[in-house]
Amino acid sequence: MPIEAVIFDMDGVLVDSEVYWDRSRVEFARDRGKVWTDEFQRLAMGRSTVGWAGVMQEKLELDESIDVIIAEMKARVIAHYEERMPTRPGALESVAHMKEHFRVGLASGSPTDIIKAVLSITGLDQVFEVMIYGDEVPRGKPAPDIYLEALKGLGVSPAVSLGIEDSANGLRSLKAAGMFAVAAPSPDFPLPEDALALADAHISTLEDFTVDLVRRIDRQRNS
Repeated sequence: MPIEAVIFDMDGVLVDSEVYWDRSRVEFARDRGKVWTDEFQRLAMGRSTVGWAGVMQEKLELDESIDVIIAEMKARVIAHYEERMPTRPGALESVAHMKEHFRVGLASGSPTDIIKAVLSITGLDQVFEVMIYGDEVPRGKPAPDIYLEALKGLGVSPAVSLGIEDSANGLRSLKAAGMFAVAAPSPDFPLPEDALALADAHISTLEDFTVDLVRRIDRQRNS
């Protein structure tokens, strides 16, 4: 059966926000006399809200609660968004293009209020048929829960669905859900080879995320 649904991640895929998250974590750590590293950032990328806050709490050896960490990080990231919304080149056009041919949904592990702000500013809240937020599922990526919930909302099986992700945890989530996966890492956060190996295709810009690419992945499965 041909692919019927395409599910998008948000941070790092539609908006080049990992830079903002990284900058906010660097600032957060610096204000406490600590250092946030690239290694820590990669551990946090793609996780649920509680998941990345837990990484911050552990790696920065913080006494502050998870709730306090989350609240401050939300405020820092939203402040950066309000200065400039960093949509990736071709991202908005890609979603509209895919909607002409497939069922389209969003599965983002970011906090709900941040996702809603991005979707409202970009107008994508009027495009996606289903939108699942990380706060709504018990386990964050790399667990498959968020993608399975999105597919449930669309009424589509994993075997005929494809997702697009920028992080290793996101790709693991897609494959755990039994879906096809496209890797679209942010230029500032390239994926390691073991993560890229999970993907059915690898692109460097959303301008290359086309219906032809989806059809090609479909043909590879059936060949």
